Amino acid sequence: MKLVKLIANLGYGSRKDVTQLFRAGRITDADGEVLYADDVVAYETIRVDDEPLDPPPGLVLMMNKPLGVTCSRKDPGRVVYDLLPPRYSVRSPVLSSVGRLDRDTSGLLLFTDDGALLHRIISPKAQVAKVYEATLAQDLRGDEGPLFASGTLMLETEQEPLAPAMLEVLGPRHARLTVTEGRYHQVRRMFAAAGNHVETLQRISVGGLTLGELPPGEWRALDADEVALIFNGAA
Repeated sequence: MKLVKLIANLGYGSRKDVTQLFRAGRITDADGEVLYADDVVAYETIRVDDEPLDPPPGLVLMMNKPLGVTCSRKDPGRVVYDLLPPRYSVRSPVLSSVGRLDRDTSGLLLFTDDGALLHRIISPKAQVAKVYEATLAQDLRGDEGPLFASGTLMLETEQEPLAPAMLEVLGPRHARLTVTEGRYHQVRRMFAAAGNHVETLQRISVGGLTLGELPPGEWRALDADEVALIFNGAA
């Protein structure tokens, strides 16, 4: 792929804009030598304004999504894409969130421009475990664990029962729930079906990938080993 198209696809501007960057000498190699549009160089050596290029297609990011931000491209309020560099919103292939977290849920959110990987992660057949921590409005009764693990719980408006989920009680009103599906507002609706209400909700892991020490609102690219962690323990 020619350098102009490559850099334009990363969101640095239209092909015309990128051509102007070349003409202005703003695209160089790692040693500061000016590059030209027809040069053939290693991806990792290319610099724009002395900064390395963004990761190439196949990008996977993790974000600690803060509260009050929507997993959408268009919303009256803040959206998750506002937390990324603006050019990430115009990359080609498109960078998409892997599933969604609602406005009032925080924690681990993945993004990728690899459509096949995205569908592999969210496919129910993959059984990628998602772990949430919830604080509740009322004390747990004690029967929620068997109910969630039964594989028979039907949510309102659903036609199929939920797959078994594992509940770990952390306190009278504090629980950790592991699910392998991604139905709409699933965790909140599960506790509602058990007669309770979720007050705060955070996703702390996807597969074997954990949120770690990533601060709220921050993000980082994942390497191949970290992407592989997503499928640890999956069917």
